[in-house]
Amino acid sequence: MKILVCISNVPDTTTKVKFKEDNTLLDDSGIQWIINPWDELALTRALELKEDAGNSVNEVCVINVGGSLTEATLRKALAIGADKAIRIDACPSDAYHVAGQIAEYLKENVYDLIFSGIESSDYNGSSVGAMLAEFMNYSGISSVTNVNLDDDIVVSRAIPGGKQMIKTETPFVAIVQKGIAKEPRIPSMRGIMMARKKPLEVIPAAELPVLTQTVKFELPQAKGTCKMIDPEHVEQLVELLKNEAKVL
Repeated sequence: MKILVCISNVPDTTTKVKFKEDNTLLDDSGIQWIINPWDELALTRALELKEDAGNSVNEVCVINVGGSLTEATLRKALAIGADKAIRIDACPSDAYHVAGQIAEYLKENVYDLIFSGIESSDYNGSSVGAMLAEFMNYSGISSVTNVNLDDDIVVSRAIPGGKQMIKTETPFVAIVQKGIAKEPRIPSMRGIMMARKKPLEVIPAAELPVLTQTVKFELPQAKGTCKMIDPEHVEQLVELLKNEAKVL
């Protein structure tokens, strides 16, 4: 059994976001790029399944749609434990384009289970996994918190007030969220050294349309200065909460 994990290359969550060219493009100067947190958890679970002698997983591959900048992130995924990496050489312009590129790869390269994070921490689109399942006519299961590959393939997903257990067959797309793994794996020194010898294949992009275009970005308004209220002046605090903050 082969598992493919979709990897998104995102800015570190501590990054101070800036834009350029009249707020139409992200200013990527000085940004530290990381594996999207949900994808990192998906990769961790995929490796756990491979290491479990009770199932037949024999390969974990990671795939990304992006430019050469993303190769450092893919190398980290290899250092964590992935067997090989694929980079589709295309600008990840929108979710449709990204999902379509991965689908074109899957049409020529068969995988039994595809993991996709429920969203990316930069654009929060929550679309690629579902679109990929639709492109491939695969079952797509969202909000997945566990995948069990013992005798039967059973997927757990979060629902309001509890969880749902779904029995399914391969191939399928698991759109995972927090809970799929306890903690993301950290590359070891041995893993970093081995990653240098693992294959990272770059393939050309397919001719696919881009359906959406970013017109402009806007940063949230700066927060106002903090007002200190004397604890003896409760009436003033209530007045400000009611008429200025409008939370009462």
